[in-house]
Amino acid sequence: MYTDPIADFLTRVRNAQAARHKVVEIPSSGIKKEITKILEDKGYILSHKFEEDGKQGIIKIALKYVNDSPAIKKIERISSPGLRKYAGANELPRVLNGLGIAILSTSKGVISDKEARKEKIGGEVLCYVY
Repeated sequence: MYTDPIADFLTRVRNAQAARHKVVEIPSSGIKKEITKILEDKGYILSHKFEEDGKQGIIKIALKYVNDSPAIKKIERISSPGLRKYAGANELPRVLNGLGIAILSTSKGVISDKEARKEKIGGEVLCYVY
């Protein structure tokens, strides 16, 4: 049992890209599914598929490479179980001056920083992706 499933998710994606894998399998959860959908919508991964295995399920992610280098240059956890990081609607982070995204957990669900600015809501900053 690991204490931070989101950090485990991000590490599996990071390690799979470093090893040049085409697909990575990750144990499923609701928040991981939402993060995966955002990564696909923003073009950081090719596709994803949710599979039921009788337990919690598996997320299969097809990783994206551009000119033989990973589409995700860096993916890092910001808020952790031991130290939560929150941002209000006025102080939402800008990742790489708007070129990257921050993924937030808000009252409207898991959304990117750009959508949170549009909705004028803040929340817990889960991770940065660029």
